[in-house]
Amino acid sequence: MKKPLSLTWDLESIYPGGSSSPELASFLKKLEGDIESLQQLVKTSVPPVQAEASAELDKVIELLQSCTGRLVQAYEFATCLGAQNQQDKEAVRVASKVMGLRARFEGISSQFDNVLRQTSDEVWAGWMERPGIAPLQFVLSERRNLAREKMSPELESLALELAVDGYHGWSEHYETIVGSIQIPFEDEEGSKLLSVGQAFNKLDDSDPNVRKAMFRKWEEAWGGAAEYCADTLNHLAGFRLKLYAGRGWEDVLKEPLSLNRMSHDTLNVMWDVINQSKPALVSYLKRKAKLLGVDSLSWVDVGAPLGESTEKIPYEQAAADIVNQFRKFSPKLAEFSEQAFDSNWIEVEDRPGKRPGGFCVSFPESKESRIFMTYSGTASSVSTLAHELGHAYHSYLLDDQPFFNQNYAMNVAETASTFAEVIVSDAQVKAAGSAEEKIALLETKIQNSVAFFMNIHARFLFETRFYEKRKEGLVNAEELSELMEEAQKEAFCGVLSEYHPHFWASKLHFYSTDVPFYNFPYTVGYMFSTGLYRLALQEGASFADKYDDLLRDTGVMTLEDLVSKHLNVDLTQPDFWQGAADLIVEDINEFLSMTEHLA
Repeated sequence: MKKPLSLTWDLESIYPGGSSSPELASFLKKLEGDIESLQQLVKTSVPPVQAEASAELDKVIELLQSCTGRLVQAYEFATCLGAQNQQDKEAVRVASKVMGLRARFEGISSQFDNVLRQTSDEVWAGWMERPGIAPLQFVLSERRNLAREKMSPELESLALELAVDGYHGWSEHYETIVGSIQIPFEDEEGSKLLSVGQAFNKLDDSDPNVRKAMFRKWEEAWGGAAEYCADTLNHLAGFRLKLYAGRGWEDVLKEPLSLNRMSHDTLNVMWDVINQSKPALVSYLKRKAKLLGVDSLSWVDVGAPLGESTEKIPYEQAAADIVNQFRKFSPKLAEFSEQAFDSNWIEVEDRPGKRPGGFCVSFPESKESRIFMTYSGTASSVSTLAHELGHAYHSYLLDDQPFFNQNYAMNVAETASTFAEVIVSDAQVKAAGSAEEKIALLETKIQNSVAFFMNIHARFLFETRFYEKRKEGLVNAEELSELMEEAQKEAFCGVLSEYHPHFWASKLHFYSTDVPFYNFPYTVGYMFSTGLYRLALQEGASFADKYDDLLRDTGVMTLEDLVSKHLNVDLTQPDFWQGAADLIVEDINEFLSMTEHLA
């Protein structure tokens, strides 16, 4: 790995000139023209009456894949531009242009899906056996089946158009609400008004007085905005429910389960295993309360640090450590990560004007990825870097696949990233230089379990119950807070002294229109990756190839079939999930043992 490593990424190699790039403008113009050509082709497309006639649609399928990949390329580039400089107004214009193209493309795509829907089963079977089409069989069949469960193409296209200013408009309205909120805060520098993002960071402050004071202000601020948020959430849910009713879908989980290519049975058995494992987490939370010197934890104490580490890990050391740990599992993963560092695919600089948070995007046309974060030198920051490299590696393994087959679901996307994170965090625990350091690192790992087993479970319980209640009519802000607090008490087994009733208002994920039920896929990914890591520990070096093969198939199989093929495991049974939970409980038991004398 070359030195010194760059702290900023290279976007110039993709489109020189950033948001004003002539190459980008030319790329978008060509894409717009191809979408126009695609529209004309789809208009004249008819269901084939025999398998051989399906060859006439090969050009449409080829252009559909090409346009989809280029839309992703352009959108992700605009995302990177906006993230590295929030004042880049031209990047906003580029993003808006791409969104407009995407909306038009989705309407055309929906019309083509109607051709798939109207094709007879006999012709379809022959069509899918044709050599050039067979690799796309899973994705095309998935699209055909979904089209058969939707409204007519005309109504679906109308719904997409109305969603721009309706459904998606309400989501954008929520962003406006968030942007208008300012939260008062006092410190040694005096009184100030904080943005939502700034205030949120104070909720994890090491000083309990700061946490508690900010939580009061936080709840008060969201309480003040609750009526606006309730209107927004009700209208988002109302749109979705009306759309589902038009399609004849009664179960609000039908779409999110379909998008994640998994069954109700799998989801239910996973939650059952998690619920049976929660007593260990309750013991951890009670022990943490003692270590913090309180009778029981409040909401803002759950994620509070047990101690502050002043030792910072230099970025180059973090990169070297990650590559070394990856190499112990898979030389291929390590070599890919070295390439990402050496090719300046990673943006980590701590500077003003950057968007908060971290992400990984992949550019299908360039066959490269870019990782965005602000590196802080903490063990958590190192884990985040490993997490995003896991995403990038997943995309890399699919680079040679047809673009339709590169579209994997959110649950397995979180699997690859979390698996990479676990490799590093587990190594950090084992390499700890003192008992205090090991306790802190174990606690960081267990915090993930609390988030996925309890916090996200609370979100899932709230959202499922809210949608059932919304079917009967509008749900007011007070009722939403009651639903939220009830879900939190159930998910956290009543162990906390104080909950967060306005969490439903403050959490962006509830207002996302890109992904319905933006909650349980994270827990599935966490549990799945932990189960895979357990198998990796058991099988040793031979597991790396099996892992790569599994990731390559994530775009062409249901979750159940994927695991059955590569691991010979039935996910509708508890065994695999229980193995993952057992590994997590081992960490908790070690933490309890190491802190027994401190409580």
